[in-house]
Amino acid sequence: MGQVVVITGLADGMGREAAKLLAVAGDTIAGFDMDAAGIASLQTELDGLSPSSGKTHYLVPLNILDRPGILRFRDEVLAKYKRVDTVLSNVGIGFFGPFEEIDLEAARRCLEINVIGAAAIFQAFLPAMRRQGSGKLIAMSSLVGQVPFPFESIYSASKFAIEGMVMSLRYEVAPFGIRVALIEPAQVSTTFAAKIHTLPPEGSPYRERARRFIARDDELIKTAPTPLQAARRIAEIIHQDRPDFHNQVDFMSTFFLFLNRFLPVGLRDRILLNHMDIQ
Repeated sequence: MGQVVVITGLADGMGREAAKLLAVAGDTIAGFDMDAAGIASLQTELDGLSPSSGKTHYLVPLNILDRPGILRFRDEVLAKYKRVDTVLSNVGIGFFGPFEEIDLEAARRCLEINVIGAAAIFQAFLPAMRRQGSGKLIAMSSLVGQVPFPFESIYSASKFAIEGMVMSLRYEVAPFGIRVALIEPAQVSTTFAAKIHTLPPEGSPYRERARRFIARDDELIKTAPTPLQAARRIAEIIHQDRPDFHNQVDFMSTFFLFLNRFLPVGLRDRILLNHMDIQ
């Protein structure tokens, strides 16, 4: 019997591709995204991928900041399917800029979406998982949740927070048969980074190094895993009964997490700065 999988942020990118792979494998998808058009087109795709199984997927347009809306969504999902096996928190926004120059209100919004958004969807479904004595809570983190990159201080902070939150949560829910995991990609070939990469203004002391960082990142994204390649790894993790706590989807994240674990901080930092052409 397939799983009932809840996914947030699945209108495009690797969330969308993961939903399609899971549907083909026989899983039932429930999810939301604030992109109403993307949700509608995905609903049509998913229904077309599993017509013979009789499975009906449930997708709605919803903002992760709408706390009452999340609780209504939870109630509708549980009424429809009676259980949830996996929750994948995939909603997130990027944030780029020299710390000295960032807009702190925009930073607050990033932290609210990335961190409290993950907390909200996990908290909503946790009671049902606890009662049924099983389930998986999986958070989309990032390489920068362990290895912070320059000009990504706020985004790194959000991913460090997710890692700490989920590490702590793991101890609390393990006695109830609930597994917790992190997925930590470095880069996936999407428009995620391009949407946030804005040069500091003329005259900024950070402008030249930020320019080199963006140029290097644009080069690296050309050889990064595609959303489909990343989604295959995500689907594999979801289908594991006992997934590892830390999971990578690409060589770059695996490589830098290895350096982070075994190299002195100074040497690791020199490698990182050289890699991003901002030494």
